[in-house]
Formats: sequence, C-alpha cells, structure tokens
Amino acid sequence: MKHQGAELHRSWPFEEKPLLVFWETTKACMLACKHCRASAILEPLPGELSHEEALRLLDDMAGFGKPLPILVFTGGDPLMRKDIWSLVERAKELGFRVALAPAVSPLLSDSAIKRMVEYGVDGVSISIDGARPETHDSIRGIPGVFKRSLEVVRKMIDAGLRVQINTAVMRDNVLELPDMVKLLKELGVNTWEVFYLIPVGRAQRELDLTPQEWEDVSHFLYEASKYGIVVRTTEGPMFRRVAVTRRLLELNGLNPDEVLRPGELFQRLVARLRELLGEAHGRPLASTTGTRDGKGILFISHDGIVYPSGFMPYPVGSVRTQNIVDIYRNNVVLRKIRAAEFKGRCGVCEFRDICGGSRARAYILRGDPLGEDPACPYQPGEFTRLVEKYGLSVERAVSEIRGLRYVLPLKNPAK
Repeated sequence: MKHQGAELHRSWPFEEKPLLVFWETTKACMLACKHCRASAILEPLPGELSHEEALRLLDDMAGFGKPLPILVFTGGDPLMRKDIWSLVERAKELGFRVALAPAVSPLLSDSAIKRMVEYGVDGVSISIDGARPETHDSIRGIPGVFKRSLEVVRKMIDAGLRVQINTAVMRDNVLELPDMVKLLKELGVNTWEVFYLIPVGRAQRELDLTPQEWEDVSHFLYEASKYGIVVRTTEGPMFRRVAVTRRLLELNGLNPDEVLRPGELFQRLVARLRELLGEAHGRPLASTTGTRDGKGILFISHDGIVYPSGFMPYPVGSVRTQNIVDIYRNNVVLRKIRAAEFKGRCGVCEFRDICGGSRARAYILRGDPLGEDPACPYQPGEFTRLVEKYGLSVERAVSEIRGLRYVLPLKNPAK
C-alpha cells in the first residue's frame, strides 16, 4: 500500500522488522482470476486461523515495536472473513497502519466502504488488470467486474480513502499498460503497484514475458512515472536498477534510449503512452524502498504459515508455534536474503542490495531462494562501466529515486 515517505524507508531497520506484513486472512474469494497467487476458493479452507488465534497474532506482531509495520489484510478476499472488522479494529488499537486488499465482489458494498472510513483504514488497493472491460473481466473470471471496479474506486476516493491500483502484468495485458496510465489519470489515482508475474498458483508460464520484455516494461514504467503517478513494482526489483540508470543519464544530459537501447516492446509502449497523453514534462516518480521478499516483506498465510512473500511458497515458520518477531529476525534464509547472500549474477551485481532480484522467481523457476533471478537480463558490471565511460556521479540519481536507501557499491565511483 502507499508508503509513508522516503525518509522513513531510508532509515527503516530491516533487520529488526518488516516494513509490510501481508496477512492472507482467508483463501475464500468469489473471483476466479487466472493468475491468482492464492488459487482462491469460495469457502474458507480447514485450518484457517481462528478468531482467538488471529487476535493473538496481532498482539505478537505488536512486538516488532514502534514504528510498527504496515499491515495489509489480503486474501483471497479479506471481506469473506466474518470477523474482519473486529481484526481491523484491534490492529488500529495496537497502532498499526492498516490497508485492505479486497476483491471487487458483492461484499465490497457501500456499507463496506463506509466501514473502512469509520475504522480508519489507511489505504485500499484495488486490482485492475486491463484498460478494457474484456481484458480485465477475462483475467478476473467474472463478467462486469471491470465496470464495478471503476465504480468502487470512484466511491472510495469520494469517501476520502487513499486508493492505489494494482496491475498484474502478463502476456494478456502488457500492451495495455499505456492505456492503464491514462485510466489512472482519469480516475484520479496517483499510486500504481505493478506486479511482475510469478508463475505460481493459477499463473501459468505461458502468461510470462521474456527477460528482455520485462526489461522493456521496467523502462516503460520509469517513463510512465513522469505523468504524475507514483510507480512501484512487486516481484520486479530490476525496475530500481533501470530507474537509477535512466535518471543518472538524464541528469548528465544523456538520452537513456540512445545509451541503453531498450527493445521493441518498450518502443511500442512508450509511443502509445505519448499518443494518449503527450510528452511527459514531470519529474519521475519511480518509487522503491529497497525491500524484497524476506527483507522488509513478510507474508502470513491463512493457516499461519509464514513465507518471505505471498509469491514465494518457501515456509520459514508458523505463527501457531513460533512468535512472528522471532521468525523474521532469526530464520536463517531470511537473514541470508537480507544480507544479499545470493548466488549467480545476483550475488555479484552492483544492485544486489537495492534490488537483489525476485527471490520468489528464483525459487519458483530455479528451486533456490538464494539463486539468481531468471527474468533479469542484466550482466553485472555494465553499470559500473557506464559510470566510468561517461564520468558520471551517482549520488544525485540515487537520492532522486524515491525511497532508495543505499549508495551503489561501485568499484571506482565517479567523484
């Protein structure tokens, strides 16, 4: 959900606590999305945390200490859980910033929106996976859900709620990304969370893009962030490298397209974007916190099993038998992830700390949570050679990318 300022994130103690905890309160959901991480179902599964266990989990999470992580109630559809409002109320009493990620179903009614306001929900994310009704409805598996999603977003904004749009990028919808930017502008939404597909759950590999296409998407998203929209990515940490590099070249009077030569998909996407919205004149609002699966991110499943993220089915503990604070701070794999102890290209990359690759993708496709991200085409050292070739200073570019915490470890940084 919307983060609370870059300065906070630059100083966030990632070794001690996550910035974001995603809690899959239930797997139940009325939708049937083809890329669903949760493979959601209509009824709760046996083993779902009871009300008493859920309250105890909230108390345990408070043990992370102030400032507390942002707590995202997700699913499935969190509104399918009968005690969701009492859980939201308790979380707010404990001092959590609370976000909801509901499905656009009949449960997301006017009364539910009113309750979000009354309970002080800090943010709501709504998924829109295409700029056309037929695209979104096909992906979500329910006719008419696109139209309803737009109605819900407008009502939430009118009610004073902070709304972000989530879009899962896949082969079915990648060419509609420029139209999504236009749609967000029309809706008045200024935060866009873009999910780079992970082939887990219902998400099949034929929906995935090639490494070069993901690179082109990252280049496009940086350009899209110049239209007054804060752009963040999930499972696309290579976006941070692209954003820093493009901004560095711009600040030194160089054309990133001429130097970096992004591919055909980028050219198509950015041409469509400019056709729709004209040339961009704003400062880029590319945003990142330097988090990754297991570093600043933690996911709790419906049955209390803890994972580095919702897209990485690599269990690191259970809240039924362990304290959530202890799991995050002491699990061996989580500690290695936070220390950037990676293998392959990710282990020697200049960007291993602020990027580090998608741990979920490395695990799903390579079977190793510490392996290299197969979706990233970058060859370590290219950025360092670029800096040396043009005599560039990195500091300003890094500082201008919202939320970046670390200076890049160049061997011979320009003065």
